[in-house]
Amino acid sequence: MITLLSTLLGFLGAAMPDVFKIFRDRADRFHELAILDRQMELQKLGLSQRLEEIRISSEAAESQALYKTWKSGVDWVDALNGTVRPVLAYAFFLLYFLVKMAMLAGLAKVQGQGFLYSLPLVWQEEDQAIFAGIISFYFGQRALRRMRGGQHAEGH
Repeated sequence: MITLLSTLLGFLGAAMPDVFKIFRDRADRFHELAILDRQMELQKLGLSQRLEEIRISSEAAESQALYKTWKSGVDWVDALNGTVRPVLAYAFFLLYFLVKMAMLAGLAKVQGQGFLYSLPLVWQEEDQAIFAGIISFYFGQRALRRMRGGQHAEGH
């Protein structure tokens, strides 16, 4: 009986390195697959980053091409040309502000109430829509372009 048991233990003992090797090889294969999966994810990420870089560089090239038409070669004409939009925007904002302040002062005087009471009467839904439109135009143009999948928004 001891002979049989020692023979069996000897056989199992001799087979143990092969069993461990099988488990180690299996673990190595899983590890290699995990590494390959990670490498594929990183390659996908690298490709998407490269596509983003290409998109940004094409937007920059487009902007440069658009602004290239602004140049006339005469410095003061180019400077004046560059101020048209901001000056118009500031002028209309100033006009809007002055009209609203006059309305606010007039309502406060007629009703005999303070500015805070008259403010909701002057700042109405239309004013909120105008304000939201201006803010979203100035600050939301790129976000909207990205949401549209890179299509160009009107009114560059």
